Parts: sequence; C-alpha cells; structure tokens
Amino acid sequence: MNDTTKQEIDNIGNIDLVYLWVNGNDPIWQAKKQAALGDAESKSSANCEGRYANHDELLFSLRSIEKYAPWINRIFIVTDNQVPEWLDRENPKIRIVDHKEILPQECLPCFNSSVIEHFLADIPGLSEHFLFSNDDMYLNRPTKPEDFFTPDGLPIVRLKKRHFRKFWIFLKEKLLHARSGLYNHKLDHSAAMIEQTFGKYYQGKPHHNIDAFLVSHFKKIRHLYMDEISKILNHHKREYNDIHRSIYSYGALADSMGVLKYVGKEESMKISLYNKKAYTKLDDLSPIFFCMNDSEHCKEEDRKYAADFLSKRFPEKSSFEL
Repeated sequence: MNDTTKQEIDNIGNIDLVYLWVNGNDPIWQAKKQAALGDAESKSSANCEGRYANHDELLFSLRSIEKYAPWINRIFIVTDNQVPEWLDRENPKIRIVDHKEILPQECLPCFNSSVIEHFLADIPGLSEHFLFSNDDMYLNRPTKPEDFFTPDGLPIVRLKKRHFRKFWIFLKEKLLHARSGLYNHKLDHSAAMIEQTFGKYYQGKPHHNIDAFLVSHFKKIRHLYMDEISKILNHHKREYNDIHRSIYSYGALADSMGVLKYVGKEESMKISLYNKKAYTKLDDLSPIFFCMNDSEHCKEEDRKYAADFLSKRFPEKSSFEL
C-alpha cells in the first residue's frame, strides 16, 4: 500500500466490502428452496438456475479484490447457513454473516436478493463506508479508495446513461401495454419512488457492479421507505413489485449524499455468459470493473466456459483460501 492510498484511507476511514453468496449446488440448500418455492417458474428470470448456480465465482472475485484492492478493511459474506469449502475462516479480514443475523423473521427463508439487500447496513461491525458486490463481480485493474468515495467521503454513484428513459417506460407500459422485464421494472419502481419523495428523477441505470454506500445514509433511506419495504419482506423469491437496492444510490444522489458518475463499457462492463464475443471485448476495453452475468438464457456449458476463463484470469490463490 503506497503513501497516497494510506492517506486516502485515513481521510475516509475504513472501507469494508459486503458480498451476497449462495451455493446453489448444496443439496441441503436445494431442499430448503424446494420446500419454500417448489418447482414453479424454475426457468423464469426470477427463479432460474443461474440465480443460484455456483462455479466458485466468489473465489475468483476475492482473488481480484486482493490483487486490485488490497486496501479493503474487512470482508463480510452474507449467506444462508453456508460456508465456501475453500474459505479460510481464520483469516481476520473475513466474516460469514448468516441471514438470521440481519433479516427479520418474516423474511426467512429468503432466496430474494432484493429483500436481503435492504438489511446490509445492519451487519454487526460494518464500517460507515462500505462497498457491496455480488459474487459474480470482479476488479480488472488496480483501484484506490478515491475510485469509490470522494475526498469528503461521499459515495461515487456509477450509472449508465439511458436517454429518455421515462418516455420509453411510458410508451411501453402505458401506450403499448407491454410489461417491462423483472429487473428493469424494479429499477423503474425505485427511481419513481425517489422522484415522488425528492422531486428528482435519474435517467441512468446502475452499472451492475461494485457500488459504494454509507451505513448512516443507507439506514436513513430505508427508514424513509420502511412502510413500502415492509410489504415485500415475505417475497421469498424475486417479484415484480420488489424494491431494488438502487433506491439507496438514487437516494444518495437526490439527498446530496452521493456524487454521480456516468460510465460506459470502458469503465464498467457486463458480460452475458452466453456471449463469447464479450470476452474478447473485455480485453480490448480493459475496464476497471466487469460482471459475469448468469441468466435463464445460459446453459451449463456457458457456465463452465466462464469458470475456465476466470481460473486463467486469476490463477494465483488469495490469502482467503485454505
């Protein structure tokens, strides 16, 4: 860690990292999910195999973090009574957080990340400044604290530009009577809630990668919308009227507690596993962030191809592994 990076950390304070993780290959977890959700909609975007498949994405994400963000303070892995078999739990930087530690009883068992994410700020011992990542998100280049927080300690909110977003939503849903996809609908719902409260609408969509937050402001926004959030606590899988975590990013911007930065693929890139051409583009663009996005459109051969790619991209074991 160089002197400049140390000074940035001193100015901001410790920065922690939070992951959501699930091992969808675990038969005990599979039985719990079967009992709660059944087989219905197993091929849907809300409940497909890709939501829960495990090909050691977290292992490679942690390798990218240790390589490109060694200044991270502590790492919290939020799980449902699971522990990665390769994880060194003696590493003082790592802590497993079970759902029962942070989720209200009515949420359990929960297979819906859109519910779990509302309670990230309740993780015991989490620092005021924290980053949030899914296990399929990776760093691709060296980073510094200032890539995520301003010198004043405000989160940098990365969005991708979407011109006339509100117009296209109106055209599609009101005039054409067509339903938006599950993910886009949740984003639109969150953006509309912020507009109703703060009078500000953000056309941009989240960059779908590692995001920065403040615990105190996260809790402020959650408190502001707790009546609405309480209505989705029993959504054990993803549903259309869920409230996406982007409400905390949009809320930070609307409340002057975050700084907006529009980004393109040159900085933050999402790879759909079934799109092999995207792997070449990743090397060409060399973004800071990339995400390996699974979905109902992916086959097992796509997941194995991605796992092989990651093992070659990050071949060196991290200190988080046994």
